[in-house]
Amino acid sequence: MIETQAELKTLIEAAFDDPAKLAQPGHDEAVERVINLLDRGELRVATKEGDRWVVHDWLKKAVLLYFRVRGMETTRVGPFEYHDKIPLKHNYEQLGVRVVPPAVARRGAYLSPGVIMMPSYVNIGAWVGPNTMVDTWATVGSCAQIGANVHLAGGVGIGGVLEPVQARPVIVEDGAFIGSRCIVTEGMIVGQEAVLAAGVSLTGSVPIIDITGPEPVEHRGYVPPRAVVVPGTRTKKFPAGEFQLNAALIIGHRQPSTDLKVSLNEALREHGLAV
Repeated sequence: MIETQAELKTLIEAAFDDPAKLAQPGHDEAVERVINLLDRGELRVATKEGDRWVVHDWLKKAVLLYFRVRGMETTRVGPFEYHDKIPLKHNYEQLGVRVVPPAVARRGAYLSPGVIMMPSYVNIGAWVGPNTMVDTWATVGSCAQIGANVHLAGGVGIGGVLEPVQARPVIVEDGAFIGSRCIVTEGMIVGQEAVLAAGVSLTGSVPIIDITGPEPVEHRGYVPPRAVVVPGTRTKKFPAGEFQLNAALIIGHRQPSTDLKVSLNEALREHGLAV
C-alpha cells in the first residue's frame, strides 16, 4: 500500500529509469495514483513558490509512464468515436465545470470549479484555474498551467511539454487575457493580469520589448504582470540583407487600481487592439 507522496515519487523515478519495473508490484499502481491526483488537482506539474515557478519533473515522468501502461481503447460518446490510450475526463457536473460539445479534456487534466470549455481541448497534466474561459478551438497543451479568471480567446494555442522532463511548461497567471489566435509555447510565463492582443506569438526566443519608456527594455520567456502586448517585428542583419523577425511589443500596462474588466476595455480602446 502506497502511503505518501515521497513513496509515489520513489516508485515513479525507479520505473522511469527502468521501465521493466512497471511489471513489478507497486510501480504501475503508483502511475495510476499520480494520474488520479493530477486529475483531481491535488498534485500540479508546476507550483509557484515565492516569486518563482518550480517544475516537479517526476509528475511528468508519471504521465509518460501512463502512456506505457495504458492500452488502446475505443470510446463512444453519442455519435463521436475515439480510439486512444488516455480516457476522457468525466463528472463535469460534480466538478462545477461547463463543457460545450464537442470540447474534450483528457483524464489527468484538472479543471477547477467555474471553468468554461467551449469546443476546445485540454491535454493530460494541464491545470486550469477557477472561472477561466477556454474559448472556441483554443487548446491547452500537456502540463500547461492556467491561472484563475483567465480568458483564452478563440483559437489560442497554449503549448504543451512532456520532454525534456525538466522543461518548464507554459504558465499563464491569474487574470491574464490571451487574445484570438495567440500562440504561447516553450515554457513562456505570462504574468498576472497581462493582456496579449490578437495574433501575438511567443516562444522562449522571441524578444518582448517594452517601448513605454525612453529606452527599450527587452524580456525573453516572460511577460511582466499587467503588460499590454501587441505583435511586432525587429530588424536583423543577415548576409543576404536585412529582414524583419518576430517580436512582441509592450505598449502599455493595466492599472492595478482599476477593475480588471474596465482596465482591459480601456487598454484595448487606448491602443486600438483587436482581441
